[in-house]
Amino acid sequence: MRRPHIRSVAVAVAVTTAATGLAGTAFAGPDTGVERSAASAGTNTSAAVVKAARTAAFTHASATGVAQGDELHAQDVMIDPEGARHVRFARTHSGMPVLGGDLVVHLDAELAYTGVTRAAGHTVTPATTRARLTAQQAAAKAAQVAKGDAGSARLVVDARAGASALAYQVTVTDQQGTNTVVVDAVTGKVRSNTPDSDEFLSPKLLADLRKHGQTLDPATGTAAAPDSALAASGVAPYPTAGKGTGKTLFVGTVGLTTTATSKGHYLLKDPTRYGTETRDAKGSTTEKFSAGSTFTSTTDVWGNGTTGNRASAAADAQYGITKTLDFYRSTFGRKGIADNSKAAQGMVHWGSRVANAFWDPTCNCMLYGDGDGKTFKKPLVVLDVTGHELTHGVVDATAKLEPTYVDAQGNQYGEPGALNESLADVFGSNVEFYANNKNDTPDYLIGEKLGLAQKFLRRLDHPSLDKLEGTIDSWTPDTYYTEVHAGSGVSSHAYYLLAEGSGKKTINGVAYDSPTSNHSTVKGIGRTKATAIFYRALTRYMVSTTDFHGARVATLQAAKDLYGANSTEYKTVDKAWAAVNVTAANTPAARP
Repeated sequence: MRRPHIRSVAVAVAVTTAATGLAGTAFAGPDTGVERSAASAGTNTSAAVVKAARTAAFTHASATGVAQGDELHAQDVMIDPEGARHVRFARTHSGMPVLGGDLVVHLDAELAYTGVTRAAGHTVTPATTRARLTAQQAAAKAAQVAKGDAGSARLVVDARAGASALAYQVTVTDQQGTNTVVVDAVTGKVRSNTPDSDEFLSPKLLADLRKHGQTLDPATGTAAAPDSALAASGVAPYPTAGKGTGKTLFVGTVGLTTTATSKGHYLLKDPTRYGTETRDAKGSTTEKFSAGSTFTSTTDVWGNGTTGNRASAAADAQYGITKTLDFYRSTFGRKGIADNSKAAQGMVHWGSRVANAFWDPTCNCMLYGDGDGKTFKKPLVVLDVTGHELTHGVVDATAKLEPTYVDAQGNQYGEPGALNESLADVFGSNVEFYANNKNDTPDYLIGEKLGLAQKFLRRLDHPSLDKLEGTIDSWTPDTYYTEVHAGSGVSSHAYYLLAEGSGKKTINGVAYDSPTSNHSTVKGIGRTKATAIFYRALTRYMVSTTDFHGARVATLQAAKDLYGANSTEYKTVDKAWAAVNVTAANTPAARP
């Protein structure tokens, strides 16, 4: 069984602010006031912004933490409507990639430095750059630990655990996929061994469901009119866009944009959404999308609403993927999962008796199992599962939030990983609201169509009503040791309180009753504003080690950007986090 993907294990660090007055956060303001960059001020080109940000990072080294031997490699350039610029950097030291060395440099409209968000609060320079292990020895160690075939070992700096060390990074491949193993280059200790995929259901949850004999038979949709016109578009040169019909397992009959390859021949590929396509893995565990079999049709009708037709699950997957892409583009102007105008692919019928679905960065695609035939009896192609998992892809492309450690069974722990799961639930829920499909009522419940006895997997309004995973409502110091799906309730609850407020409420026929840990009353600002704040916080002010207190500061900064420091929105963000016991006063000290 595959396990959740993380590229590295990290711990959150706190960096004191100077300009914002928001103590105990990874957002640091200028150390000596605003200084003009050497880059041409006022230029809107990405090259000029990157140059200005890189120059500012070295000029303000005491705040940014960059040092001699460091090189900054731009991963993303974000330009806000009001003019602010943000450049996300990966770091190398003496030519070696730095794990946990990511940072975001913030500039104003004139390219002047305004602050930094950094993952590591310490210098990334290792104590030694001389390895005692050879690359061959490190690869052999990695192969032994991960039980597979090791690729070549490369030297890296591992700056994830409060100090920096010289290490080897090795990719190990087995029949189930790949693992990334990091081996200390001096001591030979395995610093991390992590699978390269993000699963929807944790190993612990699957084991508990099987132990208690729960059989999940997800509720299917009913036949309904498609959500787009299905009439033929007339004669056109090929290939061209087709207007297909998906007869899905879960959301009824829907419209799908397809590719007409010739007269009467169609491919389940959407040319209007970057060429997004769903293929059939046919029971294989391939991580190469090109190895999947294409879905073709002579009728442009996909599936028949039952598992007996292999295209039914494909119709669900294609619908979910394209609706997620549409949500991100319509709401935030994000063009694709990585904001690079590239397709988000999907493969259904992946593996044999796989009771899971996950985002796989190796193939940059969604992989869907058919269920194990016992606990899960249908493919996991539910809409909010797709929205949740593709959001892991968005996090991969932005903050790269990572758990602090993984146990021998593959369960993840730690606040950055829990924040990752929470954001996937938050935006996955928003995909449902965006799609507004009457066969899958938009709600703040996650996995409500999976057929669980408790009627949902997780919920945002009152997370602790989830007894399966033991999801928590609010933060305590022990949250650091909580499995990430259970820990996700802290920020999911804060989001719900920000959007809808505390107390009782009925939305789309679903009853909610959200408590607060401090017995306060929170009046929500609406889902649209709350979602805008959380997205801006993710893309501008979160890094791989951001914990819940860091998320509080990131969302406050985002609210300040969007609505002002004296706004109701800003004040409500603060109240929402306080209501889940995340405050400036109880910010924990950085872990060694």
